[in-house]
Amino acid sequence: MSGTLQAIPLTTISGAPATLGDYEGKVLLVVNVASKCGLTPQYEGLEALYAKYREQGLVVLGFPANDFAGQEPGTDDEIAAFCTTNFGVDFPMFSKIVATGPDKHPLYATLTAEMPETIGDTESFRNRLRGGGRTPTEAPELLWNFEKFLIDREGEVVARFAPTTPPDDPALVAAIESALG
Repeated sequence: MSGTLQAIPLTTISGAPATLGDYEGKVLLVVNVASKCGLTPQYEGLEALYAKYREQGLVVLGFPANDFAGQEPGTDDEIAAFCTTNFGVDFPMFSKIVATGPDKHPLYATLTAEMPETIGDTESFRNRLRGGGRTPTEAPELLWNFEKFLIDREGEVVARFAPTTPPDDPALVAAIESALG
């Protein structure tokens, strides 16, 4: 695993210290999540991916972030309860972080530096944001909630998918299956 990426200090949603190194040898799907976003129903699909591929070595990792339109205002306890109650989320969740801008968490600084290009239609989503009076971020920053980074068993960031890419998207599923071997 990329030494830098593996060693970045993280905190689980229950407050325990963690790193991506805890998942060495696994395929990771790192997702910035939010509870009050139009894309929030993706939790269901992410949980389905985790359930389907968990035994083969996939781990979905959720990182709540309140970077976009205040769509994750809750505390870690509130977020955990929301995810469990509404979507049966069983995949690992982490403490709320900042995923964009000058104060972004080192995890997201490293992920976006290692994989600046996004797979999927980001331009139409940028145009929707502009149409709604918002100023979208520019690459390589995250565009919105539910952007997905795929990390292979060796710890290399191998793909990045747009927020609007659903968890059952054939390109995402193919990339996961390829990384799982």
